[in-house]
Amino acid sequence: MCGSELHALPDGVQRVSRALQEAGHPHAPVMLDGAARTAQEAADGLGVLLGQIAKSVIFKRKQDGVAVLVVTSGDRRVDEKKVSALVGKVGRADADFVKALTGFSIGGVSPVAHLNPPVTLLDQDLWRFEVVWAAAGHPHGVFQLQPEDLKRLTGAPVVDVVQVISGVAA
Repeated sequence: MCGSELHALPDGVQRVSRALQEAGHPHAPVMLDGAARTAQEAADGLGVLLGQIAKSVIFKRKQDGVAVLVVTSGDRRVDEKKVSALVGKVGRADADFVKALTGFSIGGVSPVAHLNPPVTLLDQDLWRFEVVWAAAGHPHGVFQLQPEDLKRLTGAPVVDVVQVISGVAA
């Protein structure tokens, strides 16, 4: 990309694309024909396993109102208690909070290029896959990366933050 292509993309995707370029990431965002608001929609649109979708879940830390971003596999559910144990008590974030603090709408929250850098945690289960896909700032935008790229791009720790049901991660 030389830069002129960015002008046709939504603002959030432009911001993510610039951040990826600045970080030397080899894969630019792509726009899917269908929406990728959910991990399942993204997986279906890309023809990949649900677990290969690096979904971004935003929580609100209760003590100071800071956004907490948890990036996990699309086939896993975040355990709020595990997140709270790592970063302080958290609660669900509503759409207005997510948009105001990240600059992205729910369904398009990227792990990078937030308006206000969140506290970020990466779920260790993402490392089951060689390639994962993350939202690129818009419900139709995604970008390809490896879990190690995600760690490099965010600087976040890799932790266990998923629910376990009957001995199996959920």
